[in-house]
Amino acid sequence: MPNTINISINMRFFVYVIGTKYPKVRTYVGWSNDIKKRLKAHNESKGAKFTRGSKWKLLYQEELFSKSEAMKREAQLKKDRQLRSQLRNKLI
Repeated sequence: MPNTINISINMRFFVYVIGTKYPKVRTYVGWSNDIKKRLKAHNESKGAKFTRGSKWKLLYQEELFSKSEAMKREAQLKKDRQLRSQLRNKLI
């Protein structure tokens, strides 16, 4: 049996909401294991296609301890119109 290392034991995962004012006020929800690196990618137009061409600011984050938890929470936050509306209002 080959030696395997379970790297996810000490990994942390984050779900986040970023926002922008230009070209219009909007938010984006995602997950990552490195928020700083991910935000930098979004701001360099190397992130998700939706985020390209805008400068993004971190508005909200949660830490979770598994990838599946982060993905489930991301789906919940994408549907949470009230939270996202409150966060958009902070940008105005």
